Amino acid sequence: MKAGVLYSGGKDSSLAAIMLGTYYNVELNAFVFDSARNIPLVEAAAQALGFPLKKRVLKQGLLNEAVKLVKERGFPNDAINLVHRTAVESLCWEYTVVGDGTRFNDRVPMLTRPEVQSLENRTNCSYIRPLLGFTKPEVDRLVDRFFIVRYGETGTIENGDYEVEVREACRKSGIDPVRLFPPHHDQSLVIGRKH
Repeated sequence: MKAGVLYSGGKDSSLAAIMLGTYYNVELNAFVFDSARNIPLVEAAAQALGFPLKKRVLKQGLLNEAVKLVKERGFPNDAINLVHRTAVESLCWEYTVVGDGTRFNDRVPMLTRPEVQSLENRTNCSYIRPLLGFTKPEVDRLVDRFFIVRYGETGTIENGDYEVEVREACRKSGIDPVRLFPPHHDQSLVIGRKH
């Protein structure tokens, strides 16, 4: 059975993918707002894992909606959750099983229990978060066991995290993302797999 996994090329989504790969035929799905955006490093990360990757384009207008939410709320959490929820739901209409790399102590992106129940009831899809029971230290131990990873602050790592495009769209609309997004937010990119 196929499982569609939301994939940024980072350590969490990579670890979730190999965990799900034990039980399912995993297809990785990287989401972008702009169809012209190239994601060669995400493609290389997917290749290192050995899973096929599909580049998906988020629905028209979603980026503007996300920027509006950042502006209205004064922080990005609701905007990032909106984008994540939209991406998950779009995959749930295509796959019977959908997974992502959200962890135990993640606040964003994170779907609530009622959101998951609603999603599963509407789409007849199973939404699986294999890292949900793992805290960051244990995820980091497993990541160190399986992957070669590059780390850097958001915007300096060319992974497929949609926060990069939301930050850039905020900047273009006159909003200084440095004031609204958390400082020193590290991102990761898998550059190889340990054997």
